[in-house]
This record gives sequence, C-alpha cells and structure tokens, in this order.
Amino acid sequence: MKRKIILTAIIAVVMGMYLHQPSLSYPPAVGIVGKNKNCLVCHVNNGPWQDEENTIIDILDKETKKSLIQDDGSFLIKVERGKVKTVLTVIGRKKEDSAPAPYRNAWLYVDPQRIRSDSLSKYAPGWHVNLPMACRIVGDKLEGFEGAKITALPMRIKPGDDAQDAELQLQVMLTKGESVKGKAKEGMEGNYFWRTVRLIVVE
Repeated sequence: MKRKIILTAIIAVVMGMYLHQPSLSYPPAVGIVGKNKNCLVCHVNNGPWQDEENTIIDILDKETKKSLIQDDGSFLIKVERGKVKTVLTVIGRKKEDSAPAPYRNAWLYVDPQRIRSDSLSKYAPGWHVNLPMACRIVGDKLEGFEGAKITALPMRIKPGDDAQDAELQLQVMLTKGESVKGKAKEGMEGNYFWRTVRLIVVE
C-alpha cells in the first residue's frame, strides 16, 4: 500500500511539473498554442496545386449536402442558438486535375482577432466546436465529388448563450512529402489557401 501511495505521489509531481511548462509546438502552429497569422510563417507555397480552378474548398450542410458558399466566395453558416449544426469541410482537387494529387490536407478555422491571444480556443468567442482544425490523408469518398481527390470531415458547431455573429478564416494547406525536423520549410511541397466564413446566430 505504501509503495502505491509513493508511486502515485511521484506521478502527480512529474505531471504537475510537465503541465506547468510553457506551451510549445512544432512547428510553431497557427492558432491553438501558436500565435502565427497563417501557415506560411512555417511552410512554403511551392506546390503544383496553386490554380484555384481545380482546387476544391467547400463547406456543406451535412444533412442536405448543399454547399454553404455565397456569391462572393465566402461561406455562410447559420445556427440556431443552443442548437447543434454539423457541416462537412471538403478539401482537395477536382477529377480533371492533371497534377499529382496532394497526399495530405490540413485546415484550421480561426478568428483572426484571436490568433495572438493567450486563449487555447482561437474560434469565435461563445461558439462551441468539436473540430476546428484537422490534418487528413487524401482519399475520402463523398457523393457529388466522385473521382475527386479529397478529404471530408464533419464538424459540429453550437452557438452558446454569449455567442455573437462572427467572421472566421478557413486556412488550408494541400501538401505532399514531409517537413524536415527543425526546418519546416524544407522537404515538403505545399500550397496555401484561405476563405472567409461568416457565422450567424439565429434567435
């Protein structure tokens, strides 16, 4: 019994020391633990997927599968206060693209006004979200995107009591290869894109 108590105490001390260390990330991330404004602080924009014509960046209503894109190219997400809405973030390249497909897509929803804050959440204040960022290997299948090289993941969004209308950036990186440790701009091809996403609270 004494041995278990001592072991528990040692584990608690070690975890306490670890948790009180400054938050670090590699590479220096955008959002969450980082304060960089976008992915290009660490990564290069040197890949073969620069053309917008063959690039897929879309947000769909998960239930209807309809795109939430507006005439100006931004996305509009309306959610009733206190209710949950699920959207699909779809990223990749069209079927007709002749360039080699990206291997991995990364994306982040971030409130530009909160990037440099110390908050762990860089999403809009008062909004609850389960997947504001992700990195996924290309190869998902989705109706309406047959033959395209995409990733598609659901994200649940809920405006809380103090949520207000807000504007986010959806930052995207299409990548292939692996970054060199300590030299994030070496070893990986990538292309960076961003889109405006407007959140509206429905009362």
